[in-house]
Amino acid sequence: MNELLIPQITVDEVNDAINGGKNFILIDVRTTEELTRGKIAGCINIPIVEIKEKVVAIIPDKSKTIYVYCLSSSRSDVAVQIMRKLGYTKVFSMAHGLLEWRTKNYPLSV
Repeated sequence: MNELLIPQITVDEVNDAINGGKNFILIDVRTTEELTRGKIAGCINIPIVEIKEKVVAIIPDKSKTIYVYCLSSSRSDVAVQIMRKLGYTKVFSMAHGLLEWRTKNYPLSV
């Protein structure tokens, strides 16, 4: 697969997956400081600078469906590339990140 083609998922699809009780893992790759400004409930925080070192220990099953987000999707795109190189097969970057999530007034927790 072309490295430039990063698998994407929309904020609507992520919200539907949460509300539909779908089986997936949600990773927030922002800093812990950014998390204090609101996060999507149920997310796992693995800051982008730690993703390569920590993700395999935290999520050993590389066949799990994983949605990754950040503020705008720039860092989640990078995280998805790293995770695909590590062998994760169903990992997606949430397009436009929390900026779009907030414009749709989807819920955030603190």
